[in-house]
Order: sequence, then structure tokens, then C-alpha cells
Amino acid sequence: MTLALIGFCLVFLLAFSGVPLAFSMLLVGVGGFAWLRGLDPALSMLAQQVMDGSANYGMSVLPMFILMGLFVHRADLAEDLYDAANAWVGHLRGGLAHATVVSCAIFAAISGSSIATAATMSKVAIGPMRRLGYSDALSTGSVASAGVLGVLIPPSVPLVIYGLMTDTDIRKLFIATVIPGLLLTLFFIISVAVTIALRPHWGAPGPRATWLERMKRLRGVWAVLLLFAAVMGGLYGGVFTATESAGIGAMGALLIAMARRKVTFSTFIEDLVGAGKTTAMIFVIMFGALTFANFITLSGMTGVLVDYINSLNVGAIGVLIAIAAIYLVLGCLMESLSLMILTVPVFLPVAVAAGINPIFFGIFVVMMIEIGMLTPPVGMNVFTVKSMNPSIPISVIFQGTIPFLIANLSAVAALIAFPQLALAPLRWL
Repeated sequence: MTLALIGFCLVFLLAFSGVPLAFSMLLVGVGGFAWLRGLDPALSMLAQQVMDGSANYGMSVLPMFILMGLFVHRADLAEDLYDAANAWVGHLRGGLAHATVVSCAIFAAISGSSIATAATMSKVAIGPMRRLGYSDALSTGSVASAGVLGVLIPPSVPLVIYGLMTDTDIRKLFIATVIPGLLLTLFFIISVAVTIALRPHWGAPGPRATWLERMKRLRGVWAVLLLFAAVMGGLYGGVFTATESAGIGAMGALLIAMARRKVTFSTFIEDLVGAGKTTAMIFVIMFGALTFANFITLSGMTGVLVDYINSLNVGAIGVLIAIAAIYLVLGCLMESLSLMILTVPVFLPVAVAAGINPIFFGIFVVMMIEIGMLTPPVGMNVFTVKSMNPSIPISVIFQGTIPFLIANLSAVAALIAFPQLALAPLRWL
């Protein structure tokens, strides 16, 4: 137990000193394993982790969903989504912020990336809101906060990684996010409504679109809805596997981008290289996490934690609240994906020992790490929006995320209180 705690401290020390987290975990994992079993077994363990991970067919789902997101971004679909949502709700007070939340939810459903969603919608949504006199806090806060839906709504890259790390069915994970994703979107809409009710001057109503204009705007998003229906409908209906759905999604996104004349040979190669680089980075992080997890397991820390939690007799809700508190603290210090990869191997056995379903726990973890994307001082989504809008103080953006943080925490509380929100759809399988 002492050696494991020293290992965690060393990982954090190396990471905060500038060593990439993947190599921090690899070094400490191999070093700790070697301390307990010897250098040769430690190197053999490392080689086995790399070989097994690289040869895992399920890993192919990751580059395909990443490539799908890049093609979607290349197709410039976000503007059409925003225009369609604005045509339907833009005439309401705070309507553009509502449109931002809705379009972020749809864009997240086909991009799978929170940062990509926040960056893209920053270019599309903040300008119109500022021109209509919206508060900078509301405009930037809604974009940064609604962007986290890309972490939760499938195809979610963090959920894919969680499934690969824990050998959990990715299809079931995606299905389990349906209700939590819709619930969080609804809570964000409520946050905008409450904010506008308290500060009406923050979001003036825009012009009302005619029914004909609304229908015309919908024509610009049919391809997005068709792609989502094909990928998610086929996946949920059991027509094809998660890996097959990722391939279909990537191909569909490419065809949409080609039809919109957004793809050239050079940009196509650029997206392929980008997907390869991102996949390689995630693979290295996963290898480091699995190596470090082996060291933690060998040290006996997991068993000690399980026994300690059982002795407290706090039940599943008590365990989830304790883990949530840890994620809230660590989320202020670490990037979300790295945080998940580092902590899941430790927390999952504790959760399972408390009787928590691994699929439910995956949804819970993803909802917790997305909160970390909005909290200072890291707050990756906030800094993404700031980089796209350098004239707006970062303190204003953080101020704008407060109502949405409350909505996030409320959604997590609802999930803990009613776990069937995630597990009920699995009964349809």
C-alpha cells in the first residue's frame, strides 16, 4: 500500500514536471513492478501489454470514430446545425443560447469530441450572440459548457477508451448514455432559462423565423441526422458492432464532406494523419495506464481499498459520492482523459465490490470527468473557447459556466439516485 501511494505521488510529480503522463505511468509502473518482482518480469509485462493492446481488434473502433469526427469537422456541418436550431428557438429570450445547446448536442453526437465541439461552436455561435447584445458570460459559458456533451453523447471517445480498458461492451455503454445524455441536455436548457429569468438583459430575443424558413433550414441538416441514424440506429438495433458502426460513420462523414466539396486529396491525407497521430497518442497513454494498473494491483492497494470500503458499510451511494468528491478535486488539476485513464483501474474494482454495475460506473465516470473540463485552473473547454475569443477575459467565461456546472452536478446526483436512468435501456437488448 505504501509503495502504491509512493507510485501515485511519483506519477503526479513527473506529470507536473512536464513529463507526458503516458511515460510517467510507464516509468513508475515498470519501476514499481520491477521493485516487487524483478526487472525481467517487469519488462516482459510491459511488452505483453503493448502486444495484447495492439493486437486487440476492438481497438480499431477508436481511430474510426476519431476519423469520423475529423471528417464531420471538415464538412462544416456546425453552421447548418446552428442555423436550423436558431430558426426554431432564436426568437425566444436567450434563444441563441438554447440553440447553442441543441446544436452542440447534435454536433457532439457525430463528432465524439468535447474540445472539437467547443472550438467549432465558438466560431459559429458566439459571434451572432455578441452582435445581438448577449452577455459574454452567457455566450461563452453556453458554448464551453454544452461542448462537454461531446464527452457523453455517443460516439464518445472517452467511453470507447473506458470500454477497451475495462473490457466492457462498448455497444452497451453507448446505449446506456441515451437517457443521461438527454437529461444533461435538458438540464443545460433549464440553466439557460433560469439564467435569463434572473438576468433578462443577458439574452435579447432575436427575429422570429417563418415556418417556411424553419423548414428550409432543416434541409441543411438532413445529412447529419441521416448519418447519426445510420450509425447509432444500426448499433442500438444490433445490426452491426461498435467497430463496424465506426467504419460506417467514418465513411458516411467522408461522403458528406465530399458532397459539400470540402475535401481535397491534401485535406483527406491531413485528416488521415491527424487521426493516426491522435490514435497513437491515446494508445501510448492506455499502455502506460495498463502498465501502472498492473503495478497497483500487484502492490495490493486495490484489495486494501476494497476491504476498507466494505468495512465502512456506506453502500453503493456512499462509494459513488466519495469517488465523485475525488474526481471533483483531481478534475481541477488534470486533463480529463488522462484523469480517467489513471483512476479507472483503481476505482473500478472498488465500485464493483460495492455492487455497482461496470456500465453504470462508466457513465458516472465520464459525467464526472466532463465537469473537470469546466473547472479552473485546467478547464480545457474554457481555455479552448478563450483561445477562439482572446478579447474576452477568462474570468468571464468561468463565470458563465457556473449555472452549467450546477446542472452537471444535478445530473450526476440524479444518476446516483436513480441508476436505472442508465441501466433501463439495456433491458431492450
